[in-house]
Amino acid sequence: MKKRIFGEIEGILEGDIFKNRIELSISKVHRPTQAGISGSENEGSDSIVISGGYEDDEDLGDIIIYTGHGGRSNNSKIQVADQTLTRGNKALAISCEKQLPVRVIRGYDKDSKFSPEEGYRYDGLFLVKDYWHDKGKSGYVIWRFRLEKIINQKELPYEEENNMINEPDSNYNLTRRQEHIINRVIRETKVAMYVKKMYKDTCQVCGIQIKSQVMSYSEAAHIKALGKPHNGPDTKENILCLCPNHHTMFDLGIISIDEDMSVLGIEGARLRVHSKHTIDKELIKYHREHHYKKLN
Repeated sequence: MKKRIFGEIEGILEGDIFKNRIELSISKVHRPTQAGISGSENEGSDSIVISGGYEDDEDLGDIIIYTGHGGRSNNSKIQVADQTLTRGNKALAISCEKQLPVRVIRGYDKDSKFSPEEGYRYDGLFLVKDYWHDKGKSGYVIWRFRLEKIINQKELPYEEENNMINEPDSNYNLTRRQEHIINRVIRETKVAMYVKKMYKDTCQVCGIQIKSQVMSYSEAAHIKALGKPHNGPDTKENILCLCPNHHTMFDLGIISIDEDMSVLGIEGARLRVHSKHTIDKELIKYHREHHYKKLN
């Protein structure tokens, strides 16, 4: 079985053009000759092609809101059935949770200013930062994935075969590594700091306060994410004070909040709410309907 390569392909540069899907496959940039998502349900996704094939795709350049596969009528962009979190969609979800780099290839699309004039162009490495289910333009359930470009990337091939972990070579010089260099501004708004101070950095889910010798630590979690495509407000009604574990679980949709403030996904748990903290129930409803992934 061919090894799946996560990251750059040796000899391929960002901006390289390929005439067709066969050339893409031979180059190993994107192996499937038809499917838009390359990957497996065990390993994750190593590459995608975006070329306007789905009506709900949004190409914003360094940010892509990508529609998963399935539920589309033949030779049409129109959805005729619900999508499921299986196959390529599950592969992209795994890449999100493992933070594996995904190669993005753009095909010609007359409706996108970011697409090549012809053929297919390799446009670098992206990370899947979020995934959720939504109702598409045709009224059916679709899975959507937010991909953000890795800026100033330095990437060596990362290989994983059959999701197996092999004993590394004892020779240090032969060890494979991968490195992501991402430029981003890490900051918290005054509103987020206000909410964290209100709870004295105590997690609203588990009640734990992480303390060092000099300070306490918590994270501000937006219930409805800021920015496209969610466009949640940066207000205290849209922010929870959580520990790192429950912040991650909330963002991944492992847990959510019910209307009565019980914590979905953790039996018997209830959200602790300060008397001065009003949480917008429409926002938690949005999180339940779009992000919560009830485990069987």
